[in-house]
Amino acid sequence: MSRILIVDDEAPLRESLTYTLCKEGYEVATAEDGMSAIKQFHKQVPDLILLDLMLPEVDGMEVCWRIRAFSDVPIVILTAKDQDIDKVRGLDAGADDYVTKPFNTGELLSRIRAALRRHPKKSSE
Repeated sequence: MSRILIVDDEAPLRESLTYTLCKEGYEVATAEDGMSAIKQFHKQVPDLILLDLMLPEVDGMEVCWRIRAFSDVPIVILTAKDQDIDKVRGLDAGADDYVTKPFNTGELLSRIRAALRRHPKKSSE
């Protein structure tokens, strides 16, 4: 079972995504801000991160840079920031994919499966 870390400051979205992902067979952890995301990452390394950019304390872009400094875990940015420059910055910061809100749940699940296929778990995990 793959572990997904959802990082978003909107509780209803975290809850909805948690429900959907658990229903799909994923193990889910959540964080509501950037610092909590980094701490949660170290506590139990996820197989994929869904990361909002507009977060309190430490923004999502900084979280992406910090995690990329030591990990290649797939990061899918999930944000309302839909300008081309934001997408370019997010992908250049190390994200594997970029999805804008509002999003289609089926498409998001497909992108998650694709990212997990490209980054299979290590045999020691």
